[in-house]
Amino acid sequence: MMAGAAEDVRALFGAAVRAALEAWPALQIAVDNGFGGVHSQEKAEWLGGAVEEYFFRNADLELDEVEDFLGELMMNEFDTVVEDGSLPQVSQQLQTMFHHFQRGDRAALKEMASLITQRKCKVRATALPTAGETDEDDDANSVEEMEVAATNDGAATDGVCPQPEPSGPDSQTIKEEDIVEDGWTIVRRKK
Repeated sequence: MMAGAAEDVRALFGAAVRAALEAWPALQIAVDNGFGGVHSQEKAEWLGGAVEEYFFRNADLELDEVEDFLGELMMNEFDTVVEDGSLPQVSQQLQTMFHHFQRGDRAALKEMASLITQRKCKVRATALPTAGETDEDDDANSVEEMEVAATNDGAATDGVCPQPEPSGPDSQTIKEEDIVEDGWTIVRRKK
């Protein structure tokens, strides 16, 4: 590849990485709610460059290595443990993009970035009230539960972006009797 063409593909890879991270609901929630502190937005922007650089320094990464790296970054920078199953999906997207970069496949990188941008979800997280919220001394030891609603901003609606559930009396809620010792919650199947 010529130097100009290589820089062009590298720029496309960077743009595709940023598109994937901007469309990642776990990161959106962390940024929107300031989990990374007052500089959450700057950290999210830095994250794109850090992920890009990680791939360039480690050309033959395994999927679990990418997952571990993203999980570590989310924990260290946003104090967030990602447990929604999205880490493997985002890691796979990033790894596929890097393979396209390595082959110099500009068209595939552009297409992936475009598809991700079209499927981008707008997410909103709200804290759920817990049963015993009267004692303020327990705040340091408590875990805040969040309800997440997602809406699709893009044109694609192929199930990638879940639609928000109604919050009426028929919707599933966590009942006091479902919370057992040690903070565990019993999850029940919808009927």
